[in-house]
Amino acid sequence: MAEVTHHTNEIDGEPVSWRSAPGDEEPTLYVHGVPNSSLMWQPFLERTGGVALDLPGFGDAVKAATFPFSIAGYDGYLERFLDWRELERVNLVMHDWGAAALAFAQRSPQRVARIVLIDALPLLDGYEWHRVARIWRTPVLGELLMGSLTPRLLRRALRRANATPIPERELREMYTTLDFGTQRAILKLYRSVKPTTLASAGSRLGELDAPALIVWGECDPFIPSRVAGQYAAKLGGECELALLADAGHWPWLDRPDVIETVANFLTRS
Repeated sequence: MAEVTHHTNEIDGEPVSWRSAPGDEEPTLYVHGVPNSSLMWQPFLERTGGVALDLPGFGDAVKAATFPFSIAGYDGYLERFLDWRELERVNLVMHDWGAAALAFAQRSPQRVARIVLIDALPLLDGYEWHRVARIWRTPVLGELLMGSLTPRLLRRALRRANATPIPERELREMYTTLDFGTQRAILKLYRSVKPTTLASAGSRLGELDAPALIVWGECDPFIPSRVAGQYAAKLGGECELALLADAGHWPWLDRPDVIETVANFLTRS
């Protein structure tokens, strides 16, 4: 089990935060979604090594109101981080909004060795937002919901997110990182998506010829499992599909063997 270290620094005067663990020569970049931070990837880093970045607005990363919280904003930020860390080529493992990293991958396919998507935001046409997302996307209502957030409300909102109850430790970690800056970032992020944004952001998925693994919990109430097949049809490289009938939005919490499945895929030559 590799030891995971938390790092903080600045890029061009903006806070940057990431976790890392020693691993293979070709590192893996783990990209989290909402409402998590890089801490979510701890068990993966312990198994495979690599780097897990706090996206802007989350964890200890930049939360300034002037940051462009959007797929395009994250695309540019990821490129800056990889260049700053001198990581020329990486595997990409993405969950939920971490799929924004696919925008970077489509611009720089030569820098991506392998792709893993886990219950990821569909950069595809026709996605219908889940109920909480629709509230977040609505001015005033979104602010009211965020302002009323308590541990009990978070637990209730996520009671059906997985096939089994999300562990209290995971819920506490989510709640303690949901400060005002993160709440504001989430609202801006969801409201940045216009009717054509998602499909436009994934318009060149077919040009990605890196081997891909798509892992999906079929009990996910936020992003339906049919999206996994849509991603598999869109991506240009050889694609493996793992649909898990007994798992939800964070499938490794229901099925710890998901970590080993991802690790085996990343180390396959």
